[in-house]
Amino acid sequence: MKAFLTFCLVLILPLLAWSAWTYPQIGTLAYRLSMAAETRLYGLREHEVDIGGMSLSVYEGGPADAPVLVLLHGYSAENEHWARFARHLVDDYRVIAPDLAGHGDTGFQPDWDYRIAAQSGRIVALLDALEVEHAHIAGNSMGGFIAADFARRYPQRTLSATLLDPAGVASPEPSDMDRLRAAGDNPFLIKNREDFARFYPMTMARPPWVPGFVLDAQAARYQARREELATIYAQLIASEPVEPHLDQILTPTLILWGAQDRLIHVSATEVWAQIPDVEVTVWDDLGHMPHVEAPGRSALRLREFLASLPH
Repeated sequence: MKAFLTFCLVLILPLLAWSAWTYPQIGTLAYRLSMAAETRLYGLREHEVDIGGMSLSVYEGGPADAPVLVLLHGYSAENEHWARFARHLVDDYRVIAPDLAGHGDTGFQPDWDYRIAAQSGRIVALLDALEVEHAHIAGNSMGGFIAADFARRYPQRTLSATLLDPAGVASPEPSDMDRLRAAGDNPFLIKNREDFARFYPMTMARPPWVPGFVLDAQAARYQARREELATIYAQLIASEPVEPHLDQILTPTLILWGAQDRLIHVSATEVWAQIPDVEVTVWDDLGHMPHVEAPGRSALRLREFLASLPH
C-alpha cells in the first residue's frame, strides 16, 4: 500500500504542479490571441517607438493625414483596453495608443520615473518621434491625470483634452477605494485570487464578458506584478496634483464619468468643472472605465465634442 501511495504521489504531484503553472498561462495566451485578433480587425497595428532612453509599445491606426487622437490608459491597465473604443474612431482620426512606462509591452524598469510630469514629457517625445505637431489627448484614470497635466504644460501641442474618470484631484466625497486606502489597504496590490475577486468589480459597473480562466490569469498577473505596481503607485500619488492648476488648462476639455465609479467618486466632477472651457457628461449606469464598459457610446460622445470644436 505504501508503495502504491508513493507511486500516486510521484505521479499526481507533478501533474498538479504542471496544472497550476499552465492554467494562468493558458488564460494569458487566450487573452493575448483574442486581443491581437481584435486590434487587427479594428485596423490597429502594433509597433515600437523609440523616444530616447525607452521604447514605447504603441497601437496605431487610421489615416496618416487625419487629426491625431492620443489615448492614454490608466494605472495597471494597457493600451489594448482602448481597442473597442478606437474602432469607432479610426476612420476619421489617426489614433495613437501607447503602453505607458511600467505597463504592458513597454515594460517596467525600477529606475524609471513614473511621476505624472515625466509621463507627460514622454507623450511629447512620442509625438516628436512620430512627427506629430499637435493632437487631441484623451485619458482614463491615471491616463486622464496625464492628459490634464499635458494640456496644462504643453498647450501648444494640445488641440483638446478628454478626461474619462481622471485621477489628479481630491473628490469631495470619498470613494470605496479612498476608504480602503485610509484603512491601509490598496486594492490594486493583489496577493491572491480572493483579492482580485474583490478588486475587479470595483473597476467597472458593466464589465464586458470575460471567461473565468482569463480572469484567473489576470489575477495571477496582478500578483506577479505586485511590487512593480506598488513602485508605480507610490510615484503616482506623490505627483504634483493638477487641482491647483485647473484654471491653467485653457484647451477645450470634455469630462466623461461613470456615476458608479468605485475608485474615484463622481463628485470629483465638481472640481474638474473649474476648468475654464469644459463640458461634463455623467452616465448613471457606468463605472470607472466608460471606454471599456460602453465603448460605442463613449466614442460617440467624444466624436460629438470634437465635431463642435472650431476647425
